[in-house]
Amino acid sequence: MDNNFTLDLADEAATLAFGSALAHAIEPNLTIFLHGDLGAGKTTLVRGLLRGLGYVGKVKSPTYTLVEPYEMLNSHAAQLNLYHFDLYRFNDDEEWEASGFRDFFNPSSVCLIEWPEKAERVLPERDIQISFNIKDVGRSVSVSAHTQRGQQCIQRFKLKLNV
Repeated sequence: MDNNFTLDLADEAATLAFGSALAHAIEPNLTIFLHGDLGAGKTTLVRGLLRGLGYVGKVKSPTYTLVEPYEMLNSHAAQLNLYHFDLYRFNDDEEWEASGFRDFFNPSSVCLIEWPEKAERVLPERDIQISFNIKDVGRSVSVSAHTQRGQQCIQRFKLKLNV
């Protein structure tokens, strides 16, 4: 089964729905890279994913804080720590070590990382990569799995959406 695919997302509602569907496929111990220009929909996807997990609080881009933590239960009623990174303003590998960010990547967490290319030397291997491309109307999103965990997640996701 091919785990790479591309979908067209017509608007913000479609991006939120995509994130919500992804919420039912994720499990702890995943690292997901989010690529795309400013305004492409990366944070909207994270908002949809969090809503799909039942989170009702405010979801904002961690542009200035670099990371926003969320603790909740996943669809399997297991404890899930979700960390939303925005590395747009990240400049220094030493900052990564000093901040303790490495500890966030563990068996009970899912880490979603916007602008991962800014810290590629210090980030762990990506399980899934989601790339946004702005179109005249809406966006397209390309999804690829890069590890066995990522492949299993994408298989569950594709079954849920019948992709």
